[in-house]
Amino acid sequence: MTAASSPTSALRIRKAAVLGAGVMGAQIAAHLTNAGVETVLFDLPAKEGPKSGIALKAIANLAKLSPAPLADKALAASIIPANYDDDLGHLKDVDLVIEAIAERMDWKLDLYKKIAGHLSKSAIIASNTSGLSINTLAEALPEEMRHRFSGVHFFNPPRYMHLVELIPTRLTDPSVIDGLEAFLVTTVGKGVVIARDTPNFIGNRIGVFSMLATMHHTEQFGLGFDVVDALTGPAVGRPKSATYRTADVVGLDTMAHVIKTMADTLPDDPWHQYFKAPVWLAGLIEKGALGQKTGAGFYRKAGKDIVVLDVARQDYRVSEQKASDEVAAILAIKNPAEKFAKLRASSDKQAQFLWATFRDLFHYTAYHLADIADTARDVDFAIRWGYGWKLGPFETWQAAGWQQVTGWIAEDIAAGKAMSKAPLPAWVTDGRSGVHGKAGSYSASANADKPRSQHPVYQRQLFPDPILGEKFDTGSTVWENDGVRLWTLGEDGVGIISFKTKMHTVNDQVLDGIQHAIGIAEEKLKAVVIWQDAEPFSAGADLKGALGLLQAGKFDDFEKMVANFQRTSMRIKHSLVPVVSAVRGLALGGGCEFQMHSARTVAALESYIGLVEAGVGLLPAGGGLHELAVRAAKANPADPFEELKKVFETVAMAKVSASAFEAKNLGLLRDSDVVVFNAYELLYVAKQVANALAESGYRPPLYQRAIPVAGDVGTATFRASLANLQAGYFASEHDVEIARRIADTLCGGVIERGSTVDEEWLLALERKHFVELAKTEKTQARIAHTMSTGKPLRN
Repeated sequence: MTAASSPTSALRIRKAAVLGAGVMGAQIAAHLTNAGVETVLFDLPAKEGPKSGIALKAIANLAKLSPAPLADKALAASIIPANYDDDLGHLKDVDLVIEAIAERMDWKLDLYKKIAGHLSKSAIIASNTSGLSINTLAEALPEEMRHRFSGVHFFNPPRYMHLVELIPTRLTDPSVIDGLEAFLVTTVGKGVVIARDTPNFIGNRIGVFSMLATMHHTEQFGLGFDVVDALTGPAVGRPKSATYRTADVVGLDTMAHVIKTMADTLPDDPWHQYFKAPVWLAGLIEKGALGQKTGAGFYRKAGKDIVVLDVARQDYRVSEQKASDEVAAILAIKNPAEKFAKLRASSDKQAQFLWATFRDLFHYTAYHLADIADTARDVDFAIRWGYGWKLGPFETWQAAGWQQVTGWIAEDIAAGKAMSKAPLPAWVTDGRSGVHGKAGSYSASANADKPRSQHPVYQRQLFPDPILGEKFDTGSTVWENDGVRLWTLGEDGVGIISFKTKMHTVNDQVLDGIQHAIGIAEEKLKAVVIWQDAEPFSAGADLKGALGLLQAGKFDDFEKMVANFQRTSMRIKHSLVPVVSAVRGLALGGGCEFQMHSARTVAALESYIGLVEAGVGLLPAGGGLHELAVRAAKANPADPFEELKKVFETVAMAKVSASAFEAKNLGLLRDSDVVVFNAYELLYVAKQVANALAESGYRPPLYQRAIPVAGDVGTATFRASLANLQAGYFASEHDVEIARRIADTLCGGVIERGSTVDEEWLLALERKHFVELAKTEKTQARIAHTMSTGKPLRN
């Protein structure tokens, strides 16, 4: 298949096949299906039952996994189960084949020989191997197919991990790599790093070494696994699962296999002596304690407690995951140079442990840069996107002061303290201040700084993930206040509204700012996009300000704030220029209501959208219930209650979507709203949508004066179902009271079924119930509890 002639040179992939229905294969098939690619999932023929039973079982299992591989459970029915005996005919019309069977070279080579004759002359073939040689695998294919073969290595879980490593062979056609890169970035939503064909590629080569160094120093400094996890998690900008919890999640047998691959394939590596599983890791595997999948590994659950393995006692003890006071204080220092200086100087063994793990990681990464990656940027992105670190190893080193840290590493190598005596490469000590700068990122193999990829697909990323020190054009400010900034990027006449508040919460300045910015846009611009420079889209109303008014008994001011919220939503809806909401991450409460009132929403796949006010004892009153009632009447004027049934539970139970697709199922996004797979493309697509609406002669919806409602009969029907919930102790008395008021608002109040009302009637009902709930002791207790703990209170 040749690269398509679109500006991004993406491959036109209509249908794909995934070979191997194991954990990775099934989840890759699930994510391709999320992306709208028809996918066939192959495995061996089953010995009993249906011939494609293995693939069928894997597809059924997708619905049980957490986090969910499918963005909508119904998509499981779209995956085609297949087996190698009966179904190879499927391969003739497949555009992309991804092999994801076990990491056995001989099995993979046999499978390639089996499928080669069934593939079309244009099909792209890829292996999801995590470390075997791509060039060696290519040799099993007929010569005419080798230019279409490469490695495409997804990280687990494939839906959520941003990294995909793309590994060309010596013979891969560059247009195939270009096409795959564009497909993976835009259609599948990934961050692509081009890796060299070296064992374990980039992510696992560096990531697994980091774990091996951590394990070595755990033993050297005599620290508990729980203490190490306290030191190597969020405290140093890494995921909560840190080191040993991560190993448990990955599987200790998998971990040992990856370590063995390094030992077998890297005999000349100066750190080779450390490429072996520590005694205690081998011991756990021997006992069958393989981590999370077997219920025990470094950790296990004992009743309500999490217990951790104590090597000295050969038994589990209660986990006391905590850094020493001295180290906790050092890690809290904001300045990285000062932090690293204090870690190295401290005599606390936890500080010494941390310095040692960083030192050996920096040493190893610098030593191997020339062999494994084109640039330092590729290494940092691979670790950030594949392992969830906030900064990659080179970024961490540079932030801490390149020359200062380099001097310390050299001293430790000379003193025999480092894991290897291998010298630092000459480029490290050539007087540079780092590897990332204005000219790009350093390439050790080319001995030059290289800019970012010029591939056309990246023109869609107006604000890509920045590497250390990178700055992008932040446009021209049109107007701003303390709550929002209205700005433009380029000359397309599309304004962008961004919030300035923490978590992009909504306060008076944001409300007034949005209204004023839309007024300016109507005069000077042709469309507006509401977009934030980072997640979340909006965590909703500023509860602190609201609670302050309530506790001071300023109910008139409180009601004015609610009315202003509604006025803002209606200003968005009835703006004379289209307002498009660009959503990623959380869009809760008022954030959800703003996007509901937009002319269109463009949502990243990973958007978690919900009207969550019931959780804090309130109901949506930024126009959300009013909008749902209007939509229900439009969808079914004869009986809006049928439509309201679909959304009542969503609101009353404060449900939050687990994806943009689920938000459509919950009635919080419209069918016409657009889902984007790569969050870095969100602003680009939202601007395109806004521009298209403007160019098509956009007019806002007319104010609705005759909205048919479900009335008191609808409310009574909802109340009957609530009585059952309360009787079964699934809902407290206050929960029922909140839900009753939600029902009353959605159904238009105490009026006859089929009556018509206008929009202001529905908005007034929202305000009335919202303010009455806010005056109750129980709601105020819920708000205060959520603010202090971040968790809902059931009272």
